Amino acid sequence: MLFQKNAPLALRRSVLPTLWDLVALLLVVGIIVAIAYGAEATNQPLTALDAAPLSLDPSNLPLYALRTMLRMLAAIVFSLIFTFIYATVAARSRRAEMVMIPILDILQSVPILGFLTFTVTFFMNLFPGKVLGAELASVFAIFTSQAWNMTFSMYQSMRSQPKDLEEASASFHLSAWQRFWRLDVPFAMPGLVWNAMMSMSGGWFFVVASEAITVGDTTVTLPGVGSYVALAIKEQNIAAIGYAIAAMLAVIILYDQLLFRPLVAWADKFRFETTASTEEPTSWMLDLMRRSRVIAALTAPLGWLARLVWSFRFPQFKRAKTAPQNTAVSSRVFDGLWLAILAAAGIYAAVISISYLQTAIGWSDVATSVLYGFITLARVVVLMVLATAIWVPVGVWIGLRPSIAEKVQPLAQFLAAFPANLAFPVFVVVIVRFDLNQHIWLSPLMILGTQWYILFNVIAGASAYPSELKEAARSFGITGWRWWVKVILPGIFPYYVTGAITASGGSWNASIVAEVASWGNEQLSTPGLGSYIADATAKGDFQRVVLGIIVMCAFVTLFNRLVWRPLYTLGERRLRL
Repeated sequence: MLFQKNAPLALRRSVLPTLWDLVALLLVVGIIVAIAYGAEATNQPLTALDAAPLSLDPSNLPLYALRTMLRMLAAIVFSLIFTFIYATVAARSRRAEMVMIPILDILQSVPILGFLTFTVTFFMNLFPGKVLGAELASVFAIFTSQAWNMTFSMYQSMRSQPKDLEEASASFHLSAWQRFWRLDVPFAMPGLVWNAMMSMSGGWFFVVASEAITVGDTTVTLPGVGSYVALAIKEQNIAAIGYAIAAMLAVIILYDQLLFRPLVAWADKFRFETTASTEEPTSWMLDLMRRSRVIAALTAPLGWLARLVWSFRFPQFKRAKTAPQNTAVSSRVFDGLWLAILAAAGIYAAVISISYLQTAIGWSDVATSVLYGFITLARVVVLMVLATAIWVPVGVWIGLRPSIAEKVQPLAQFLAAFPANLAFPVFVVVIVRFDLNQHIWLSPLMILGTQWYILFNVIAGASAYPSELKEAARSFGITGWRWWVKVILPGIFPYYVTGAITASGGSWNASIVAEVASWGNEQLSTPGLGSYIADATAKGDFQRVVLGIIVMCAFVTLFNRLVWRPLYTLGERRLRL
């Protein structure tokens, strides 16, 4: 009788929406409205931008921030797709890796704003007279600042998978497609989430330039926080810069609460360990998604489709059995042909470059650019050592404490997102005011925005460190320097190398604006490859610009091959869990 009496009440409680459902419904409606607004804005003609010119009125910042948020979200989605494809091919094919990883080294060191020179015209011609063309050019520029470190993170995770997991996937006879979704992606997820977080923050530096598209003599200014900052700097409006920084902080907090913190909490289940973690990260947004029936109903079809996709098995054809000797011989033949093709492509590129440069470049110019390259290399090495000494202990301390990471996460994102070029005038004023050595004190500007790659990757490595290994070290009484050398540093080493590669490549890129800084009538310059390229660009000397970029790519590629690749190999062979 008691059950029958309370049955209608229980039925009503199961049918009536809960607070979680109401909040989820508001979020879903808000996301749909924001996407609809962005889609409508991109379909407008370019003349609509002239009809509503950019204004420094702070009441416009919410809409500007929304437009910037949508661009960065689109860029991070494209970066994730690129990461899955590029990193997988590079990690699974030895011959492809010989080409793709050096290309990735070069792409992350080439001045990112230079991509706009070749892509703006393409996108604008693809959608003539539409805002969509300029929007895609802006999204692509942001993409080029996000994709490389995510790809390195995925590549590093796939190359450093534990042998136990590889043997388990082989024993279950998983196809390459199934292994990718059931092993490669889950194992890479903790590091990939933190690198996506860093990519989102690092993209803010290029938002300032990517939202002002120049085609010939025409400049298309897209509404956004970046273009707002550029206009505020042009008009030297300090109050407007403060409003923009506040809007940036608000956007970072929204991304942290609605996207990245739920992802960090969700990705915790993919940690490679046999015991439950002692302290798990939490997220109110993830709790809402798990408890809300509205979210469950909306994501049920997506969940079914996802299970269908990652369980799909492509038909496999039986290969004719060949003798091991024949297989080895054919492999060597293919290796020889592949190396010959690469050598021919390299010689062809060298011939084209030399024929373009020899009309205005002499051997003295080559010697000068190489000398400046060694000067910039010395700066990069010193700054990397300092950044490593500072941020590795801090990253380990944060990563081993999820509760601390939750509090520090928004602050770290904001510091990484803060456009480093806004700090350049401060350095110039301080150097001039106190008569400091500009050759020394301009150098920190090179790593001001890239040091965070090391911090975020070390946090990811410490967060993914198995709990049973920490407990084993504690039970054996391993403390102090022995704990650092024998326990934690080997565990985070592959993550650190990934962060260090992207940080060093970004430092080379930043040298172009860091070795030449100005504020008002004060301009400071220091010898280096970055100032060499910046000076040639200002003079319109494109041959020397090309020479400087070629020398920079050569330095980055050789440094990665001689230093970072051996460290990668060390992490794969001796420091795998």
